[in-house]
Amino acid sequence: MAVRTSPLPPEGVREASLRVAMEIIAAEGPESLSLREVARRLGVSHQAPYKYFPSREHLIAELVGRSFVAFGEALEAAAATELEPGPSLIAMGQGYLDFVARHPFEYRMMFSIPLPPAETHPEMAQRAISAFQRLREGVLRLHRHHGRPDPESLADQDALHIWATMHGLATILRHDSIEVIGLKDSVLQNAPMHAFISLAAALLPPGQTPSAAAMEIAGRR
Repeated sequence: MAVRTSPLPPEGVREASLRVAMEIIAAEGPESLSLREVARRLGVSHQAPYKYFPSREHLIAELVGRSFVAFGEALEAAAATELEPGPSLIAMGQGYLDFVARHPFEYRMMFSIPLPPAETHPEMAQRAISAFQRLREGVLRLHRHHGRPDPESLADQDALHIWATMHGLATILRHDSIEVIGLKDSVLQNAPMHAFISLAAALLPPGQTPSAAAMEIAGRR
């Protein structure tokens, strides 16, 4: 007996499969995702999604890759709001926090689920690398601006330091544990500014302090 299916989704099976996969993961977690369940919810044949995604892993890899693309674009757009390297980097840090607040699903896909192997999903890996490179380029620009010797050797380590700081801050500010600690509202409200100023100071050559412009940007953010 032939399988009865619904009309094809207007956006096409590939995009519809991604949309439904997002809905499943957001509501039930990635462990509930399967291509058969995606097909069932779309009302298409069980084989239809396989035309575009050979496995569940490929579907997740595409969602992760798209999340990193959106993340990288958000960082770049935030950095572009300031001309000087220091303020631009601070703006990028705020862009990180803003992205987490506006796109919790994408943030979860990038950092809260096991990722498919990079060696079998090179496009996903390249998108992740590209997002990190946006931050690395901002750090490298700052080091060159201050005449740091061998700035290339510092860029990866400092970019990772910034990424880890922003990731930790974004995660803890969204978690219930922060309420258990019982910190004052003023501490939580000033946490991003404090992190920005601390990072700015850590990235400068010995003996230098963050510029007035950078401090102003940090304060108003």
